Order: sequence, then structure tokens, then C-alpha cells
Amino acid sequence: MLKLAFRNIFRHYLRTGLTLAAIMFGVVGLVLSGGFVEDIFYQLRENTIHSQLGHMQVYKTDYFAVGRRDPYKYIIENPQQKADKLKALEDVSDVMMRLNFSGLLNNGRADLPIMGEGIQAEKEAQLGSALKILSGRQINESDEYSILLGQGVAQSLQLKPGDYVSLLANTADGALNSFEFQVVGIFQSFSKEFDKHAIRIPLLAAQDLLLTAGAHSLVLSLSNSDETDYVAQQVRQLLPEKEFEVYAWYELADFYQKTVDMYRQQFAVLKLIILVLVLLSVANSVSMAVHERTGEFGTLKALGRRRSHVFKLILIENSILGLMGAVLGVALGVLLAWLISEVGITMPPPPNSNSEYTAYIQIVPSVLLIGFLVGAVATMLAAIIPALRVSRVPVVDALRHNI
Repeated sequence: MLKLAFRNIFRHYLRTGLTLAAIMFGVVGLVLSGGFVEDIFYQLRENTIHSQLGHMQVYKTDYFAVGRRDPYKYIIENPQQKADKLKALEDVSDVMMRLNFSGLLNNGRADLPIMGEGIQAEKEAQLGSALKILSGRQINESDEYSILLGQGVAQSLQLKPGDYVSLLANTADGALNSFEFQVVGIFQSFSKEFDKHAIRIPLLAAQDLLLTAGAHSLVLSLSNSDETDYVAQQVRQLLPEKEFEVYAWYELADFYQKTVDMYRQQFAVLKLIILVLVLLSVANSVSMAVHERTGEFGTLKALGRRRSHVFKLILIENSILGLMGAVLGVALGVLLAWLISEVGITMPPPPNSNSEYTAYIQIVPSVLLIGFLVGAVATMLAAIIPALRVSRVPVVDALRHNI
């Protein structure tokens, strides 16, 4: 029966070619659209990690719940000692300390509320590969009282590299302290909202400003983003659970989660639409082919073949067509994905961002598998109704088609 099915497929090259084309275009559409969506997820993930959050962050317990009201109550004492322990873990590239604070930034004419971070400059520069320096430069370890401004902060106060600003903040004892800083650079992260209020200064300068030797968070940079959950589990086992909280980057990135959920729903609808289109296209082609071959099937039944034989023969033929179309569609989709990625697709800034980016088509095994299954399964399903209908045609009526 398998040999007969192969012979039947290649008897009509045009009909077989049209059916294969319908299957292939559906599979190619799934491969390209799925790869495009996966690239959005990948770039959004990497930009979120490497412009702001790192792979995970460690805080004192309840910092996120009530720490904003009394941040100095949740300072990590001896942060370097704990950072050294965490850096010894597998897959951890580096651990950096951050000291968070709020205050007022003054350019001599106006004040602006800001959210500040005291950072370890060189470590943050290595982590922040997605943080764009629009003008000036990054902070370095030799800087004592230098400041890096978010794009929104610089625009609000009309500041540029080389200008001087005053930073006013509350110390751990509740007193007011003010230092003068020189602007060395203006940065742009993935989040426009973050850039409207964010500034960064050297960690030592932040500790002097707030009169503390501690830090609010330990930020971990990993060698592989896919190992985030595994490393987070190790960190939770290493640090006392009652004393510290560990947050993976995606738990801190609400925008990322909502974007991923939205695009996954859209892609699910797209898969359903392509499945229906392939199903209808192939069903039409199969119905025409089966109708034209009704006399042939009548002859088979007249020679003693049962209805089940005719039904199975049609299903096998279309299963072969489906597998061939799915394989060719995946191969063509991978080729087109590679060619498109060589050129890139210029995309406008996503919501809550000012940065354009170049999109690519990711070649993801799960997307290729989905495309293959949709092409193969849709073709098999499309053949069921025509096969049932023609297998039930009486032998006499079927033979009349030979006249």
C-alpha cells in the first residue's frame, strides 16, 4: 500500500506541487513568525538584564514590601563578604553591590526628585552592555564625585557632561547631606520611565553621602541567562531564608512578563489561523483529487478491496504529502530566517523605550517542531472527510466515473 501511495502521489505533478506549496507556505509562515516572536523575547530579556536588573538581586527580607518607607533598616551589613560567597557559585560571573537612595538633584536653578544608585563602576560597565551612553562616558573606579544621569533627568535639568550638580539626600541618621558632583555621562536604558528619574554615582560616594558602609542589594551577573533559576535556588540555599530575599530578573521586570504573555497569546492565535488556512487549502486540493479518482477507487473495490483499504490509501498518500511539505517548509523557513537575519529588520522603539533596535529571526527547535507538526497534522486531518466520503460510494456509482 505504501508503494502504491508513492506512485499515486507522483502521477499528477501539478496537483501534488500545489498541495505541497500550500503546506510549505503555512510551515514557513509559522517558522518565520515564531522565530520573530522568540527574538523579541530574547532581546527584551537581554536588554532588561544588561541595562538595569542583572540576572538576579539579593535583598534583606521585606525590603520590597516595606523597605521603601525605611530603607536604612534593610541595609546589608558586610556586603563584600556575602558577595565573595556568592561569586564562588557555579555560573556566577560577578557580584556587585548597589546602594539605593532617593533625593533631590539641583542644577543651580531647579530641583528634580531622583532615584539614585551607588554602584561599583567597572563591574556595572561589564554587566550593562545594553546601557547606552548617549554622551560623555561611563563612571570609572578613579572617579570620586562623578555622576551619570538618565536621559530624562538630563533633559529635565538641561544638563550635559562637564556640568556640576548638587545632590541632596537623607543620611541613615535622618540628617540632610549634600555633595557636589560633576556630570560625566548621560545614559539610556531600556526603560524610558527609569531614565526619567535615575542617576548613578560611585558606591563609595553614595556611602559617604548616606553615611553608611553597607549596601541595599547584591546583583548577580551570570555566564548563561538560562541558568537563572538554577543559580537562584543555590543562592537561596546559601543565604539564610529568614534574613534574605532572592529575586530573579523576571520577577522584577513586570513589563517583560506582560509583553511575553501578550505575544504568546497572539502567536497562539496566529498558529490557529495558519492551521485553518493549511487545512482548508489542502482539503480543497484533496477533495478535487479524490473526486477525480472516484472511478479508480470503484475499480479497487470491484477487485475485492474493502472500503477500509481505500480510506487507508488516501490517508497514507496525504500523510506522505504532509510529511514532505512539512520537511520542505521547515528547511525553506530556516533558509529564509538565516537570510533575513543577515540583513536584519529595523524596528521602531517598543513601548516605554526610546531606542530603535534590529530584529532577527531566531531558529528555535520548539518553533521548528510546531511548524512541522502543524503542516503534517493539518494535511492528515484535511484528508479524513474526503476519504470517508469516497470510501462509502457504492461500487456501481463509483465505476460510472470511468465512463
